[in-house]
Amino acid sequence: MEYTVQKLARLAGISTRTLRFYDEIGILKPARINSSGYRIYGQAEVDRLQHILFYRELGVSLDQIKAMLTDPSFDRSAALQEHRQQLIDRRNQLDALIANVDMTIASAEGSISMSDKQKFDGFKQRMIDENERKYGKEAREKYGDDAVNKSNAKLQNMTQEQYDEVTRLAKEVQDTLAEAYKQGDPAGELAQKTADLHRQWLCYYWDKDKYSKEAHAGLAQMYVDDERFRAYYDVNQPGAAEFLRDAIHIYTGAKQQ
Repeated sequence: MEYTVQKLARLAGISTRTLRFYDEIGILKPARINSSGYRIYGQAEVDRLQHILFYRELGVSLDQIKAMLTDPSFDRSAALQEHRQQLIDRRNQLDALIANVDMTIASAEGSISMSDKQKFDGFKQRMIDENERKYGKEAREKYGDDAVNKSNAKLQNMTQEQYDEVTRLAKEVQDTLAEAYKQGDPAGELAQKTADLHRQWLCYYWDKDKYSKEAHAGLAQMYVDDERFRAYYDVNQPGAAEFLRDAIHIYTGAKQQ
């Protein structure tokens, strides 16, 4: 079946302006232009639009979606399986938050007593689930199940003060990295401050007595080698992941100044 812009937009629940924009940026071209100048979309374009909307729902940028869909190795079936698992993970996260809200309501009504830790368990579980979905396989292969399970347990058992501090540190790492990157010197004072802040943040997830400079340097290298980590650090400043890697390598002695 074929669709005009208006019909496909109505079918997908999006605006015609969105479809025209997708055409302009090359992420979804029509199958053809008819004699009247209308964009015409076929089954392949319908399937491609479905993938785009799946990824958008999961918060993936259009640039990343375009790169994936234009990759010759793109596997539609495998992508659908991944979408399904991510949606299941999201449902589980929502279930945990709903359960947390139910407990909070019951606590407010006086029918149960809720500890301060329980008030934030749903939020921390969501973070754990997201990290497992995005990086769990690689982390377990690299560091082992025991290390990853201990890291997850450490997050789940954080007090609210610790959770607030690790959240603050994560933002400070990003903000300081942005300023250090502008200076362009990974060995500079601000870049080395970034590396130290990153170590402090990391130790909230790793056992402090098991922290090693070698492991820290290895993690920094993974930020560059793994496109998901690289995209996270490069989102506002392309090259920031490599800059952070270099700063941490200097900080840990893996790279001489």
